[in-house]
Amino acid sequence: MSSHPSTSTIRALRLGAVFGVLQATSPIAFWWLDPATVHALLIALIAAVYIGFAVADGRPRVIFWECLVAASFVVLAASAVTATAWLLVTAYVTHGIKDLWQHRHHFVRGTRWWPPFCAAVDWTVATIVVVQILLLRTQFQPRPNNRRTPFDGRLVGRGSGARGFSVRPNEPTIAPPSTAP
Repeated sequence: MSSHPSTSTIRALRLGAVFGVLQATSPIAFWWLDPATVHALLIALIAAVYIGFAVADGRPRVIFWECLVAASFVVLAASAVTATAWLLVTAYVTHGIKDLWQHRHHFVRGTRWWPPFCAAVDWTVATIVVVQILLLRTQFQPRPNNRRTPFDGRLVGRGSGARGFSVRPNEPTIAPPSTAP
């Protein structure tokens, strides 16, 4: 057996790098969200793709482990939204390692070209996010005017109105009928 990667693997790696650049720039398309939130959603999405592969594989053990792995990436990504952007880098790099493991061991059947493609996406995005963190330190920090208060469930700092998101769970949204005669 040759130690050189196949043509399809090289093609998957190249295409993955292109998609990685596109994914790294995707926060631009969602300008109203913090970049960390966009990356966290994307990490959850790419981790969940293996659930689909596991269901197609059909073995309950594989479905169980892939759901567990995807859930751990969701927790890691959600933590990165309010903690440090380095957790985003950790999630992308770790998912790339998981992709390489999958490519080597074929735990989930029917994923020939996907793991090298996905690893290339993950590591390209991780590299770009590292550059953004080091050069643009504040880009991935949560905006102070866009945070939830710990006990009342409302977003603070934006006022009210269509873009204000003033949500107070215990207040009625419709004014009660007037009782005046």
